[in-house]
Amino acid sequence: MSWNTFGRVLRFTTWGESHGPALGAVLDGCPPRIALSESDIQPFMDARKPGQNRFTTQRQEADLVRILSGTFEGQTTGTPISLMIENTDQRSKDYSEIAKSYRPGHADYAYDAKYGIRDYRGGGRSSARETAARVAAGAVARLIIPEVTITAFVCELGGDRIDYSKIDYAEIGNNPFFCPDAEAAKRWEAKVDAARKAGSSLGAIVECVAEGVPAGWGAPIYAKLDGDLAAAMMSINAVKGVEIGDGFEAARLTGEENADPMRPPEPGSNGDGPRFTANHAGGTAGGISTGQPVVCRVAFKPTSSILTPVETITSDGDATEIRTKGRHDPCVGIRGTPVVEAMMALVLADHKLLHRAQVAER
Repeated sequence: MSWNTFGRVLRFTTWGESHGPALGAVLDGCPPRIALSESDIQPFMDARKPGQNRFTTQRQEADLVRILSGTFEGQTTGTPISLMIENTDQRSKDYSEIAKSYRPGHADYAYDAKYGIRDYRGGGRSSARETAARVAAGAVARLIIPEVTITAFVCELGGDRIDYSKIDYAEIGNNPFFCPDAEAAKRWEAKVDAARKAGSSLGAIVECVAEGVPAGWGAPIYAKLDGDLAAAMMSINAVKGVEIGDGFEAARLTGEENADPMRPPEPGSNGDGPRFTANHAGGTAGGISTGQPVVCRVAFKPTSSILTPVETITSDGDATEIRTKGRHDPCVGIRGTPVVEAMMALVLADHKLLHRAQVAER
């Protein structure tokens, strides 16, 4: 069976295809009496929508979200919230030449092998267009966790990493790369332009930091907070790797280097937890949040839709070459940044409700 639902207490199901009339999400388990309108969701949709600059796909979608159910007089009712985004700028004819050929790096062959049928128009269900619905659902999830601030940014593009000593979150909205390092953003302009003009693409790494997560969210074994975060991030199109905290770098450290030392709270801080002097673990221990910022990094592969000819086969098994025409992101990780934030919000909101259900007196 296909699995299109994520979450335990807060569950969301996405639906729709890249070139269908619309796509959307149904969010179930949202608590009642939370103020909600389209205006609470639209800013996050605008951050992800295509066609905003030369560094992303030129497909023009307004990505206007409509709330079809689950609210009354501007508040959530506790019933399923249905969100819909219309597709208005599909160009299915761009894909007519690949109807019989598999695009390497895409899900074309895998879908055909599983279902015996595939929607070749932009990849159908496997298209990154599906992530618009996740961003809409994530905007609602943020309202469930007002105590948490989530910030995602591109920390590496095409192998060029930001200077962490120059991070300024205020810069993220000042460039088209969601980059907190102004100097790196300028370098990336030339890199993405060169890849686009060459008919190629670049990969990227997105870092996401959630501040304000209290200690105690998560579970020790099969509902680990970091495990669910990894699953959520890996479910995003084009993601090939996830790190929590130091991730793979932790394997290169000694035990004392990797420790997150604890000290008593500062006098007069009104804190009842420890004061950490490091955060190698990324805000989790034993699958449960520690009260530190929850940190993960997500690796996006280069966009598979490129104009450079690549060897492939047809659905009949014949050898051929393919050039993927149409409108595509030269670096899918850029617009993946709001999607990473959305998945962080959905996982954290789910775990807040899961925690509340188990230890209500806490």
